[in-house]
Amino acid sequence: MTTADPTATVVTDRPGKIRNRVLWTLQIVLGLFFIIASGGPKLVMPNALTDNAPENLTIPFALLIFIGVVEVAGGIGLMVPRLSALAAAGLTVLTVLAAGTQAFIADKPSMAIFPLALAAIFAWIAYERRATVADLRNSLSR
Repeated sequence: MTTADPTATVVTDRPGKIRNRVLWTLQIVLGLFFIIASGGPKLVMPNALTDNAPENLTIPFALLIFIGVVEVAGGIGLMVPRLSALAAAGLTVLTVLAAGTQAFIADKPSMAIFPLALAAIFAWIAYERRATVADLRNSLSR
């Protein structure tokens, strides 16, 4: 018969100190990128985007605004500890769809490399921050 040790610590799926710093650095840099350089211009000056980039003409104006809102929300979510895993997962989906748009709708498959690289980074962030999903679920179920 075995007994449980009351002094045993619970092992969690949290990254180590150095990996945590690397993740936070990536999350802050990419979060600011999506807020300032990617989503922000879609919300602040959407007409200039459609005038300067002919491939944006194939995207409906409302969809361009929606993508801007999702990018800004994802960028903010990356920098909020409890939301980082969900934001990274959402940005993974968004960047995979952006790569598909570049490859198949804009007919520029070479332009799909950057969104796919971002998708891989966001998938890694979501995987490493997966413990925050359980923390968020537990805090919401109280």
